[in-house]
Amino acid sequence: MASDANSRVLSGFLDYLRIEKGLAPLSIRAYTTDICQFSEFLENRKRVLLSARRVEVRDFLQQLFSHQVDGRSVGRKLSALRHLYRYLLLDKKLEHDPTLNIESPRQWKVLPKALARDEMEATLAAPLARHGGPVRNTKDSAALAVRDRTMLEVFYAGALRVSEITNAKLEDLKLDAGYMLVRGKGDKERVVPLGKSAQGALMEYLAQSRPELAAGRKAAPAAPAGANSPLLFIARGGRKLTRQRIWQMVRAASAGSGRAASPHMLRHSCATHMVENGADLRTVQTILGHADISTTQVYTHLALDRLRTVYQKHHPRAKAR
Repeated sequence: MASDANSRVLSGFLDYLRIEKGLAPLSIRAYTTDICQFSEFLENRKRVLLSARRVEVRDFLQQLFSHQVDGRSVGRKLSALRHLYRYLLLDKKLEHDPTLNIESPRQWKVLPKALARDEMEATLAAPLARHGGPVRNTKDSAALAVRDRTMLEVFYAGALRVSEITNAKLEDLKLDAGYMLVRGKGDKERVVPLGKSAQGALMEYLAQSRPELAAGRKAAPAAPAGANSPLLFIARGGRKLTRQRIWQMVRAASAGSGRAASPHMLRHSCATHMVENGADLRTVQTILGHADISTTQVYTHLALDRLRTVYQKHHPRAKAR
């Protein structure tokens, strides 16, 4: 009975996210996972989503921490619950929001992990270095190495997400003007500038590697239409790259630096290095595609660290006499 009541609430909420908010399928799956987890927690206490109290929300979060769930994941789950109960209030399904005034624990405000600059440089160089080694040195592997290096450059240049890389189209690239159009969460579009390194890598990839990958192997007649793929980055035969393949590529490229990086770490590395170099948060927000500046403010302490360093260096009264 409790599960039926929770299922109805969840179904209505997911329809709201899909139809009214226009969220992408991956985002909806994440909401589903987080709310189902809270729903199961409530059922063990003989409660349902509509009767949850503030104490249950706090106990749920505390249980997550006791199971060694990291702070960012806990924060994401709390955010999902806040969205759920905001929807239920608007829909007049309940009168009180059990997530109200629940503060985020200090652990949630830790800056997302980023690569150091030398680690980033090693990661960017890794695909071509591996191709030049003794293991494999074929024309096919050369095209793949150039493609992988170019994807890493674009990840880092524009702070892209995995889905934004896999869905990027040739028509989105405005190489002469030095930018590309990116379709982010909820199909929102943003313009992302591309630096000289990314532009150079893209020119080489488009001129040589992409045509070879689009044609596919001679022994593989199953992909005749590869050259007509609208996608910017493609697998052999013009097929669409999978998220798993991109994760594998990033992990392999970063292994030489001693880190097992994820694509999202490249996104955070872009934002971190820009703020360290003096970029304002509004600019970083625009490049990342954050709807709310509060999401970008996780990088604020980097700006403060830089401010303190510059102050200590240049203010005549900053140092003890």
